[in-house]
Amino acid sequence: MFKNAQLLASDSDNLPTFKQQRLLGAIAVLLVISLLTSAGGSPIEHYVTNIWEGLIWGIADPVISLDRFVSILALGLYSARFARSHWLNITFVIAAICGQLINLSPVMLPAPAIVIAISTIVIGAMLLTRISINWLAIAIFSAIAGIFQGYADATYIVGAETFTAITYIIGVALSQTVIILSARKIGLTFAFNEINQILPKIIRFAALAFCTIGIVFLGYSFI
Repeated sequence: MFKNAQLLASDSDNLPTFKQQRLLGAIAVLLVISLLTSAGGSPIEHYVTNIWEGLIWGIADPVISLDRFVSILALGLYSARFARSHWLNITFVIAAICGQLINLSPVMLPAPAIVIAISTIVIGAMLLTRISINWLAIAIFSAIAGIFQGYADATYIVGAETFTAITYIIGVALSQTVIILSARKIGLTFAFNEINQILPKIIRFAALAFCTIGIVFLGYSFI
């Protein structure tokens, strides 16, 4: 029912080289920031007390939490294999918003850190393989990953005022959208680059790194 992502090859071929480099450079900088802020196994502890802090920390939190950041990257890269990949990205972001709202309600989700770590390992493993997976199954996976990421993010706004919580949710959604769409664009470029065969190898190396990070954070979640 769904077309193979190869139909999008023309779009990736039209992506200018300088834009590829800018995307890669931006993601690399964010990855370094994420590594530095999560060096101790957890992101910087902070409290959101007003609207401006809500917006700033909302934008920052998906980046400074390494496990969540690489999970978003991996989902964006993997979504590039599908013709309707942007819907997978939208599904994740909307699900993350729902996850934040769930955390602000009386409902509790079990072990979000464990689920996020496992989802990172799974998506990293899928990036390593060429096995065809149904689009709907990936959409459901993206929704589950998004809900638990959003739930974990909203920990910082529990008890915050309404407008502060709203600006935080908006900031998180903006940050996640930029990251996952940028990763998707990079994935399209890498998947269909026939001149430089090094690029697909970079994707496989990144997938191994994602699996490793997921395993490390899965270990942290049991400590």
